[in-house]
Amino acid sequence: MEQAVSEPVGDQVTRMRLTGDMAKAKKCTVIGGSGFLGQHLVRQLLARGYSVNVFDIREGFNDARVHFFLGDLCSQQDLFPALEGVSTVFHCASPSPSSNNKELFYKVNLSGTRNVIETCKKAGVQKLILTSSASVVFEGVDIKNGTEDLPYAVKPIDYYTETKILQEKTVLDANDPERNFFTTAIRPHGIFGPGDPNLVPVLVEAAKKGKMKFMIGNGQNLVDFTFVENVAHGHILAAEHLSRDAPLCGKAFHITNDEPIPFWTFLSRILSGLNYEPPKYHIPYWVAYYLALLVSLLVTLVSPIIQIQPTFTPMRVALAGTFHYYSCEKAKKLMGYRPLVSMDEAVEKTVGSFPHLRKVK
Repeated sequence: MEQAVSEPVGDQVTRMRLTGDMAKAKKCTVIGGSGFLGQHLVRQLLARGYSVNVFDIREGFNDARVHFFLGDLCSQQDLFPALEGVSTVFHCASPSPSSNNKELFYKVNLSGTRNVIETCKKAGVQKLILTSSASVVFEGVDIKNGTEDLPYAVKPIDYYTETKILQEKTVLDANDPERNFFTTAIRPHGIFGPGDPNLVPVLVEAAKKGKMKFMIGNGQNLVDFTFVENVAHGHILAAEHLSRDAPLCGKAFHITNDEPIPFWTFLSRILSGLNYEPPKYHIPYWVAYYLALLVSLLVTLVSPIIQIQPTFTPMRVALAGTFHYYSCEKAKKLMGYRPLVSMDEAVEKTVGSFPHLRKVK
């Protein structure tokens, strides 16, 4: 009978250390994990065997596999416990783009992000993946197959974009391979999907009020709308390819469905799928744009007396009437990105997830 040979103590220690490192590598925190994108990201991470913490101001869903930490993003005391012992942090917390609260955008997107970086370093986090936005390069004029080399917008379209530019710069500049801290940014565009709190509900509400009868321009302007599961997939690929010598370090990447679609065709497919009439009348782009300029001027004139937040603005006209779609070739080449869900399937899944918004015929 053979006698068992015991493992040398040194080998045992090395094996235990490697096991611990592997466990830490699969442990991550999703900041903003209770939000729309955050919840989809958490689900994909769990499916891939990750251990997941969520840090947010609220517990947005129930899952016994997820450890929730609630607190203020700007408080290191609140944030540190959620990052301790974690290798990777996904930062996708942000106020809604539809908000007009400048102070809130600066607090969360800039001050909060600076605190995230400082706390990551203090907690020994190695990887930080930021959810940025393709709008950081958009100024209201056509962008066709835009690459990551485009300069940041000098005149951002809103406070959300203004602070996303500052946020992205801050995160990418924080990349520090010498101190084992690696950062990258994902730039999605037009995120939609099941659970979407903005695009579909707002679209349906506008249709109910009879505000979706007209389309701006000739209806041919191509735009990227990106399914939320594809955006989450892009984040995870970025994390898994981010390392000391990786070309991802300190860089931003577009993530899209790789299927640009006419803006008004996309909206019409969502509306028709929910039994609402799609837009069928055209307003020339220049007419809509100058009307919006006139509205903005009137709002400015009456602002000392009454505060109005117009929804019909020149930049919203530009978003609806110009080309803005982006190349994700860089993400394909450097992290092996391919959309998991096609546009046809994505629209079908999205429409099917809003039975309560469907118009009864």
